[in-house]
Amino acid sequence: MDLTVTTLEGKDAGKISLSDAIFGLDPRQDLIQRTVRWQLAKKQQGGHKTLSRSQIARTGAKMFKQKGTGRARHHAASAPQFRGGGRAHGPVVRSHEHDLPKKVRALALRHALSAKALASDIIVVDNLSAAEAKTKGLTGSLSKLGLTNALFIGGAELDQNFRLAAKNIPNVDVLPVQGINVYDILRRGKLVLSKDAVAALEERFK
Repeated sequence: MDLTVTTLEGKDAGKISLSDAIFGLDPRQDLIQRTVRWQLAKKQQGGHKTLSRSQIARTGAKMFKQKGTGRARHHAASAPQFRGGGRAHGPVVRSHEHDLPKKVRALALRHALSAKALASDIIVVDNLSAAEAKTKGLTGSLSKLGLTNALFIGGAELDQNFRLAAKNIPNVDVLPVQGINVYDILRRGKLVLSKDAVAALEERFK
């Protein structure tokens, strides 16, 4: 697959050939869905909890005598049926993570890249760099490329001026190539890859 390489100013910078083994697959939605679910499960905090009857700060004394009152037999007021008592079977602090094989995650990333390529939502730029860390200047460059919702993937080392300039632009994310992932690819409209990122991906999956 051949794509035209452009600069951030919208000028032509030659062509590049993308590997069909990475960008030319027939996308499998099931693999992509499994990986997104795995990512979101890892991201989920699971920190909410309630107090059980053993954790309630109330007296453990018997509420009233066992017999002779005509009432039901109760013990402590921390039981769940009483106001101020503990909650039965409430949520506890836990992890929502589950396992997903490494090979499945790697394959899903290739399918996500192929899905973007199939939809013509991949743009390759010669490099992601900015002369100064000014959001206004970068916004002008993105408007020339027609980018309002995009994920930028740079090389192993990001240009700090570009990263800082893009930080305050809504719906724009910047990641180094080692941070590329299925969820972030899908949540943005366009995928913008630097030539270094393309080379690193092809080296990773060769």
